[in-house]
Amino acid sequence: MSGHKCSYSWDLQDRYTQDKSVVNKMQQKYWETKQAFIKATGKKEDEHVVASDADLDAKLELFHSIQRTCLDLSKAIVLYQKRICFLSQEENELGKFLRSQGFQDKTRAGKMMQATGKALCFSSQQRLALRNPLCRFHQEVETFRHRAISDTWLTVNRMEQCRTEYRGALLWMKDVSQELDPDLYKQMEKFRKVGGFMRFTKRGTC
Repeated sequence: MSGHKCSYSWDLQDRYTQDKSVVNKMQQKYWETKQAFIKATGKKEDEHVVASDADLDAKLELFHSIQRTCLDLSKAIVLYQKRICFLSQEENELGKFLRSQGFQDKTRAGKMMQATGKALCFSSQQRLALRNPLCRFHQEVETFRHRAISDTWLTVNRMEQCRTEYRGALLWMKDVSQELDPDLYKQMEKFRKVGGFMRFTKRGTC
């Protein structure tokens, strides 16, 4: 009989531990969601917390600047290639037209048209030769974007998630500390629990 009582007691304790764990996770998610809401709405955060991340934020701003610049550069190269092809084609057509008209005109003006037409045709060929190095440059920029920047972006996303969890834990700890009574054991245990979670999330942002 005593064995049944002991088993029943352990079952209750396990269930209490599981319920407590679920409550803790719900509390963690609540404060993480609150922190995410604060960030999304642009509400003012604790100035000391923001100041402690100033160096990290500066590096993130540099990364986002590189990300935007590479995208703009890639678009500019594609547009430049299109413009070069169009200009080369128009230049070549004009050169052929001047040469054909120059052959028909036996005056000095005809010779000038032939010379100008020949120069324009040569210029169009030289301009079109820029396409190959531009294509290689564009491939290198795209490789950098899809490898280096994309990999870094994944790391930044993970870091931002950890930072949200950490700042959420700070909000949680601040809330607990405002109600803290050192003489009450349960409140001290809760404070230590939140402090441990906060230190754990902080490691993820480092």
